[in-house]
Amino acid sequence: MNAFKKITHSNFFIKLTSWEYWPFGIVQFPIIVYYLWLSLRSRSLVFFSASNPGITMGGMFGESKYDVLKKIPAQYIARTILVEVPSSKGAVLQKLQSEGFTLPVIFKPELGERGHMVKRITTEEDIDWYLKNIRINFLVQDLIDLPLEFGIFYMRYPSQQNGKVTSVVKKEMLSVTGDGETTLGQLVLRKDRAKLQWEKLKETFKDRLDQVVPKGKTIELVSIGNHALGTKFLNGNDLIDERLSKVFDQISKKIDGFYFGRFDIRTASLNDLYAGNIKILELNGCGAEPAHIYDPDFRLFSALAILFRHWKNIFEIARENHKLGLKFISHKEGLFYYRKFKAAK
Repeated sequence: MNAFKKITHSNFFIKLTSWEYWPFGIVQFPIIVYYLWLSLRSRSLVFFSASNPGITMGGMFGESKYDVLKKIPAQYIARTILVEVPSSKGAVLQKLQSEGFTLPVIFKPELGERGHMVKRITTEEDIDWYLKNIRINFLVQDLIDLPLEFGIFYMRYPSQQNGKVTSVVKKEMLSVTGDGETTLGQLVLRKDRAKLQWEKLKETFKDRLDQVVPKGKTIELVSIGNHALGTKFLNGNDLIDERLSKVFDQISKKIDGFYFGRFDIRTASLNDLYAGNIKILELNGCGAEPAHIYDPDFRLFSALAILFRHWKNIFEIARENHKLGLKFISHKEGLFYYRKFKAAK
């Protein structure tokens, strides 16, 4: 590889030329300024807490993923239990057995974001590792092995009878496909999105990196549909129609105090999606983003325009709830939940 290719294939250059990898503060700076303006208009830095009064802090931070899931009708959610720490491997295994879980399963922190400590647990050794590294209570969730994963953003104004889907992101799991000549390690390093995950992948696949991948065989490198873990987010807004909005309107109205947020779901087919045959992995409140903007072909200024509209929606929904008598939480309480959220990282 010559010097030019080394530069253009470096992690720094890959991130520099794709705004989806830029640091949070750079992309979000104009949005932060707009948020401060909305806070001034609301006379509260935590006005967003009123956007979803049924979720702690409106779902911006500090909410329990377990408590949120329990608000959703059971038929839609992936089976989930809560494990309190500290806990031993034996106690965890006994709880899994008593609740009818079998490996593999998903472990994820009760508090958290961007895929931090979300792990596929396949062996008892994985449980050992997780218990050594997790510092807070965590969820055990069924591994929903359905082929399609989406993030569906929904909103409804309190003054309106019906809401609508405003964003759909399709998630393409990080994978490589063999050519019959190249090793798994080489395939990972040739693919920009996979190369950025090298430090994690070389540990996960340490026993297979030198193996040649047969021609046409696809290996899924990460099974968690999270952008920070290498999943490609694709703009799926072409899927939005009245059928989709109706499905998520019906579900959302059954969730007490919920008006605005993103459902992370899996389903077997598009027909099942439109029929409401889905499994909800998470429901994220106002802290979630319309994730279709992270499509590699999406332009930065178009994404910023959508984020401005996103925050305007939060403001307007919170203001309507406030006018209906809902008080914004105090800054002291907001600071408590923020510290709790930061401590969980």
